[in-house]
Amino acid sequence: MPRWKWLLSQLTRQLWFRATMIGMIGILAAILAAVAERFIPWSIPGGIRADAVDDILNILASSMLAVTTFSLGAMTSAYGSATSNVTPRATALLVQDRVTQNVLSTFLGSFLYSIVGIVVLKTGAYGDSGRVILFVVTVGVIVLIVVSLLRWIDHLTKLGRVGETTTRVEDATRRAIQDRLQHPYLNGTPLLDPERDIPDGATPVRAGAIGYVQHIDISALAQCCKLYDVDLYLAVNPGAFVYTDTPLAWWGRPTKAEDGREPSQAVRDAVSIGLNRSFDQDPRFGLVVMSEIASRALSPAVNDPGTAIDVIGRNTRLLNLWAEAPDEEEIEFPRVHVPPLSTVDLFEDAFMAIARDGASYVEVQLRLQKCLRALANSGNDAFRNSAREQARIALVRAEAALPTEIDRRRLLGDL
Repeated sequence: MPRWKWLLSQLTRQLWFRATMIGMIGILAAILAAVAERFIPWSIPGGIRADAVDDILNILASSMLAVTTFSLGAMTSAYGSATSNVTPRATALLVQDRVTQNVLSTFLGSFLYSIVGIVVLKTGAYGDSGRVILFVVTVGVIVLIVVSLLRWIDHLTKLGRVGETTTRVEDATRRAIQDRLQHPYLNGTPLLDPERDIPDGATPVRAGAIGYVQHIDISALAQCCKLYDVDLYLAVNPGAFVYTDTPLAWWGRPTKAEDGREPSQAVRDAVSIGLNRSFDQDPRFGLVVMSEIASRALSPAVNDPGTAIDVIGRNTRLLNLWAEAPDEEEIEFPRVHVPPLSTVDLFEDAFMAIARDGASYVEVQLRLQKCLRALANSGNDAFRNSAREQARIALVRAEAALPTEIDRRRLLGDL
């Protein structure tokens, strides 16, 4: 995905953006009703008194202000619940929830529509036909509000709950994994052995900033390679934490382009570095967040091993997708060399923290061993070896932490 498309997608996910768009539609609807009668070639039968429409708009304005305030409070409470009971990293998905954004934007747009309608109505800008049009639009707004309220009531019963939030994280992780499976090397050339494939004398491109790699614009990097007539060897994947002197990539002759830009700056412009990790190009982040949910559930304050067992099953489904990773992909940008995601790292992100924090729970360890044993029967050699290694590490932790000999025998007996 080009960087501008990625930035646009980040913008459209913001609550204020959608609320602004729908609010502007509400304002325009109220204003256009005053001039629409000039462009209607026929006369509208009947009439609506100004005070009748004014009363309806006043009711809408006062009620929508109260509903919007209440909804914002409920949304904030749900975010706080997810932060304390699930993990702070999951709230980003709640903030981007489309149902919440659409409902709040509808309430705000209806409020602005009512306010502007009242103001324009008081000026006498609406004629007889204009008031009829305003009344019809107002009835449509009321229907939209009723539908939004029904959706909001149903949505509030699930918003911020542990199970619902975990499902959102799983869905976001699944999308990231499926996208990476379709483009395991981001449409570039595989960089399987950096020590052998990167030529001697290659020049590193330093990050120049501290933060997480959120997005890599491969097409822009390919343009850099074409512009400078050199191959580029990426050193990081989305999700990597970089320092100012961390190499983002390696390449040959450092020359200036016709526009005067240094080659290193051209690469930095194609790699987005931010304060937080993003779910979009980073499947590992989703697995980390899933693991954090399980760890929070296993803390003494929560003591909910059932949620940890649920997360183990979800992570098993997600990693089973990775077991079906294709061996090859179509290379669209042959001059950009991209390192693969490490299967070992994926297994560590998914299960290492759960094995540590759930070492003293025999029920958690039993489920963990069963799932890892199932994963060890699928995928390639690297995938199977990673599953077996995580099972071995979990067993060592469990043998040291299980409080009774009977639990240890039960765990060993089920292996």
